[in-house]
Amino acid sequence: MPLLDLRGVTKDYKLGKTVVHALRGLDLRIEKGEIVAIMGPSGSGKSTLMHILGCLDVPTSGEASIEESQISSLSEKQLVELRGHKIGFVFQTFNLMQTLSAQQNVELPMIFQGMKKKERAQRATELLTMVGLADRVNHRPNELSGGERQRVAIARALANDPEILFADEPTGNLDSESGGTILELLKRLSTEYGKTVIIVTHDPDAAAIAERIIHLHDGRVVEEVKNA
Repeated sequence: MPLLDLRGVTKDYKLGKTVVHALRGLDLRIEKGEIVAIMGPSGSGKSTLMHILGCLDVPTSGEASIEESQISSLSEKQLVELRGHKIGFVFQTFNLMQTLSAQQNVELPMIFQGMKKKERAQRATELLTMVGLADRVNHRPNELSGGERQRVAIARALANDPEILFADEPTGNLDSESGGTILELLKRLSTEYGKTVIIVTHDPDAAAIAERIIHLHDGRVVEEVKNA
């Protein structure tokens, strides 16, 4: 059984009197431990697809499931619980709390899950060490480079040991060297830690680390490429 399974998924939005068809009968299956890149021009449905796969939204029609859970049949509370335990998000703009240290930023998701203070501190330190920031735990975001901030964001996304990691344009605000470091880290999370990594990107270098590249256009999968 696929980890993520979409069958005939549509998603419509109303903008005033206009109906926007963001996804149009989309089929997609993603296996546990895969690295998959989703590419396409602006307006192709990439973000909408990520929101549905990430349990941030539900389809207008069709079936979307994560393991055995039908996303459409879950309550908002159940979706929040599912995101909290199974899914981590990394964004182009990092989305770190500027007044908190790297350590405190990584601890935030654990606080929401009710983890004890000592356990939070230990896990945050372990995660920051794993992403190469053992000497930056007490630094705030404005004291870190872009690449370091993104590594903090990845550590935070891993706080609750999710099965699935979504990376939305993870190299978009980084120079090529920092971007390369982030891509190596994402690849290692799949190969060494068994995470399923889904990258939404315009960057061919980011897509190159994926096992499969899904190309979208006008809300449909128009091409699927397997990387050697």
